[in-house]
Amino acid sequence: MFRIFDDEVEAKIFFGSTEETKEEKVERCSPYNGIVVSIAPLCDAEDTKKALSIAKEAAKVAAKTPLSQRISWLEDVAGKLQENKETFATMLAKEVAKPITFSRIEVDRCVETIKLTAMELSNLHGETIPTDIMPSGKKTLAYYRREPVGVVACITPFNFPLNLVAHKIAPALGAGNAVVLKPTPEAPMTAYMLAKLFVESEYAVQDALSVVYGDAEVGSTLVKSNIPRVISFTGSVPVGNIITKQAGIKKVSLELGGNAATYIDKSADLEMAAKRCAFGAFYNSGQVCISLQRIYVNEEVYEKFAALIAEETKTLKVGSPYEDDTFMGPLIDDESRHRAKSWIASAKNEGAKVVAGGEEVEGIFPPTVMADVTDEMKIICEEVFAPIVSLVSVPNYETAVEKMNDSPYGLQFSIFTNDLRQTQSFIEDAQCGGVVINDIPTLRFDVQPYGGSKLSGVGREGPKWALEEFTEIKSIVIC
Repeated sequence: MFRIFDDEVEAKIFFGSTEETKEEKVERCSPYNGIVVSIAPLCDAEDTKKALSIAKEAAKVAAKTPLSQRISWLEDVAGKLQENKETFATMLAKEVAKPITFSRIEVDRCVETIKLTAMELSNLHGETIPTDIMPSGKKTLAYYRREPVGVVACITPFNFPLNLVAHKIAPALGAGNAVVLKPTPEAPMTAYMLAKLFVESEYAVQDALSVVYGDAEVGSTLVKSNIPRVISFTGSVPVGNIITKQAGIKKVSLELGGNAATYIDKSADLEMAAKRCAFGAFYNSGQVCISLQRIYVNEEVYEKFAALIAEETKTLKVGSPYEDDTFMGPLIDDESRHRAKSWIASAKNEGAKVVAGGEEVEGIFPPTVMADVTDEMKIICEEVFAPIVSLVSVPNYETAVEKMNDSPYGLQFSIFTNDLRQTQSFIEDAQCGGVVINDIPTLRFDVQPYGGSKLSGVGREGPKWALEEFTEIKSIVIC
């Protein structure tokens, strides 16, 4: 079995396939216990320009690499990642304090994302076009095909620092591009370890993947450069706004914020709904773009559902990310914890009440259920990105959908109901990128298209749709 990274804690820059480091470094401390868990070089604009220049040349080779080699490349990386599952899971638990059970799940999903991409590459093709279909045309051999864009710049977040890297670089490289990756500063070693699997694969395209570390300076240099033809970013709305203004004429794919909501109808299985809603609200400490934040409950079952979700929430274990039975660890940093506490205080002052959680458990902000929340409260209007869920009583389905849609975000919504007509209506009525019936809006399968409307973003992820984002159509006519 192939083993790597047993004692490594220092990430390196990848200037193409060449590893380098710098004297100036940044330490990453665990959000759980403050211990230094990884170290990364602090890159600057010049490092970023160097990586871009290497990628520009590598893209010429990558575009001509046989599809069979690129598929073998992805399959090889997926296999090596599976072999090193526990090492990667442990690093996730260290860098972002993701509970080890869910860290293992993220590794498994990352393996699947890469495999799905390899499978989908066989479908990346064009079709013939009947140019004599109209009187003004004539009979020709006409068709289109998809070609790599050249260089793709990928900027990834902290909440899924392994799988979301794979969702970008696997399709980008698989399509025949070169990539410059700027991973989140919170998990440099996780990204480095995955990149190393790509770079050291026997099927790798020389210099096709570069990795630079840093924050605004590195990101801005990537975005403003004329070299990348696609910017793929997952993160906050304010940063997404900056990217759209700086990028110039290039394709920009943005997966931004969300304010996920569900409706609990009186016909729903309340026990099942409460169990799933507790999971969807507090999984990954609520630090998911599709974390369940708003629950609209039919007034006839409001009190019963509130009691059920409060009871379910209290059973969730909070604590060390290294223990198998821990459901939730700490938030990513103290700033996030303080923000969550201030939003709870604000909601309580405005009349909401805490029915579960609300008080820190050994320095960790706990899963918190807020009842009697109203539309004007900050805790329901803005993206919380913390383990807080709000309950709102509504008279009927129509009111719930109106309130769901009354948001600047439109990523994913769901409904719990046993009313078929209501289900059909919801699919049409929900103004968002994804709809889930009888489960949480936090549900995502990596094989699906993923993305939202309004401020939730532009473009779609998922292997099939990412491959389309990272390629361009070339139309051909042979007369």
